[in-house]
Amino acid sequence: MKFAKSPYMSEIMKKILFGQFFWAEAFFLCFLFLAKPLPAQELAPFQTQNQSPLVQIYGLPAPGDAFVLSKGKGHVGLIADLANNYVTDSASREDILLDGESYRFTLEGRYGLGHGMEVGLEVPYIAFSGGFMDGAIDSWHDAFGFSDGGRNLALRNRLRITYQRDHQEKLRIDQSSSGLGDVRLKAGLRLYEERKGGASALTLRGSLKLPTGDSDFLHGSGSTDLALWLIGSHEIPWTYGPWFFFGSAGVLGMTTGQVLEDQQRNWVGFGSAGIGYRPFSWMGLKIQANGNTSFYQDSDLRELALASIQLLTGGTLFFSEKISLDVAVSEDVIIKTSPDVVFHLALNWRF
Repeated sequence: MKFAKSPYMSEIMKKILFGQFFWAEAFFLCFLFLAKPLPAQELAPFQTQNQSPLVQIYGLPAPGDAFVLSKGKGHVGLIADLANNYVTDSASREDILLDGESYRFTLEGRYGLGHGMEVGLEVPYIAFSGGFMDGAIDSWHDAFGFSDGGRNLALRNRLRITYQRDHQEKLRIDQSSSGLGDVRLKAGLRLYEERKGGASALTLRGSLKLPTGDSDFLHGSGSTDLALWLIGSHEIPWTYGPWFFFGSAGVLGMTTGQVLEDQQRNWVGFGSAGIGYRPFSWMGLKIQANGNTSFYQDSDLRELALASIQLLTGGTLFFSEKISLDVAVSEDVIIKTSPDVVFHLALNWRF
């Protein structure tokens, strides 16, 4: 098989093919142990966003669910995003290094108020360290022919996040840390819902991020952020299992924070699109793309100046009517604008 001549396109195609192969094998193995009939449920998007150290500090929301909870119904989720970063880049006036691992653990809850409305809360816990995955990722790159981007020349399991502009250091993180992130208040308003001949829904969602995290350690941005977006989903029934199509689009407004504040943008657009297939009642497969415009301006570096797209491949395991687990791997489609790899897990419970 021949890949595109562009080094960036070559990396993208290899990662997509690897992701599809890996998850097909993983979910086949799960089938051998977990297969059992369960009531039909809709597949929802992966609840994760860009985990770049310089982006996850802002109020960029996960897509959410197109279906609003009924009155008196609730949802609790425990979400873990483990991201491995290594990128180094230079321009005429700038130098950047993002090296290390970040761990974002989010406890989120939603509650249905009735009349097509729900409210929710997200409480994240953020940690940075040198991590433990560098060796495994180096071996993975070697095995599948991915570019290592200079990883083999860097110290393994090191934490160093630095940015210099005009020979002045604007950012430095080189000590492990952990703490509360920026808390978010959430709400949803159902605009449309139909369940005849396949479930469809359209919902307006919003979130308000408060500056509760320490921006000195990149646990938060120091800004107050308001996001509004539409999320829709449509199910197409099929003899061999239903298909689900979902997408979202919105805008994020931010006050000026405390991280690279002289280059921070105050408005960002974001969106997502995905496809899901549920061949068995206990399992669904999903592929999803998340995207956002740049959070920074006045820069010649890809890491700051470009929009970002992340590709997630994985699926959902349904343990019961009320409990499910999302598992996914995220890759950077637009190279250097998000982590090289993110492992996403989300345990969900409805009551």
